[in-house]
Amino acid sequence: MHFRPTPFPGLFIITPKVFEDSRGYFFESYNQQTFINNGVEQTWVQDNQSKSSYGVIRGLHYQLNPYAQSKLVRVLHGAILDVVVDIRKGSPSFGQVYSIELSAENKLQLLIPRGFAHGFSVLSPFAEVLYKCDQIYNKESEAGILYNDPALNIDWKVPAVEAIISDKDKVHPHFEDCRNNFEFSIQPV
Repeated sequence: MHFRPTPFPGLFIITPKVFEDSRGYFFESYNQQTFINNGVEQTWVQDNQSKSSYGVIRGLHYQLNPYAQSKLVRVLHGAILDVVVDIRKGSPSFGQVYSIELSAENKLQLLIPRGFAHGFSVLSPFAEVLYKCDQIYNKESEAGILYNDPALNIDWKVPAVEAIISDKDKVHPHFEDCRNNFEFSIQPV
């Protein structure tokens, strides 16, 4: 398993070591000791899985402190554009957007620390997404940012006329008005 840092502090792309032969493939998607050896001491407490059709945009979501969540995201079937926004005040990447294509084919994972808003768009006919969380879901701490905030200028790689967005995601505030109690600090994820 290879941990590749991004320009965003604490945000990592993880590439598994895949063993393929005529029968198919095998890889470790998570190994606690490997994560610890790479400076990530996470205790995952909840797994979430979703299935969405082409054009679905989910996000941008996060939970406020003290219920903030780190996430480890991967795709079981299909392909998505995974998108995060750094909302940690004082971070060198505060207010910036990072996106990466995750797919069943490339088997990449994105390790997202607390203090990031997260979302994704579905690029394939459908996609199944699995992500681990280090904090249990807490409805009262739910927050979000409008997926099409012009200040963020996110290219979801889905034509606007084909985008499928939940009513809830259509009414999140703009980035400048979002609820935010995150401060940047250099700590393990």
